[in-house]
Amino acid sequence: QVQLVESGGGLVQAGGSLRLSCAASGGTFSSYVLGWFRQAPGREREFVAAIMWTGSSTYYADSVKGRFTISRDNAKNTAYLQMNSLKSEDTAVYYCAAQIGSSYSTASRYNYWGQGTQVTVSS
Repeated sequence: QVQLVESGGGLVQAGGSLRLSCAASGGTFSSYVLGWFRQAPGREREFVAAIMWTGSSTYYADSVKGRFTISRDNAKNTAYLQMNSLKSEDTAVYYCAAQIGSSYSTASRYNYWGQGTQVTVSS
């Protein structure tokens, strides 16, 4: 069974940066999609970004394009989310997830989820 562990969340001022990490274990990750989602209080879980475990294809929600960058380090079995120019509306619990399919923005298609890491952006 695949296990995912997020880290790197914290408190940052608006305009600042954070880098989240997602360490994956327990499976062979070729053909997997790695995604980042977030959930703010009182709101639905929303797609943030995704990357193919192999290859170079990446996908972003419109709300984070130009500010966030998803990447991977295959040797470490780790994915990253670099978040720049952070805004108060980016405050949420951020989750990494993995799926075998290709529906990268659909939360219900992801089979494995991490525990989440809190990101708080102060004004």
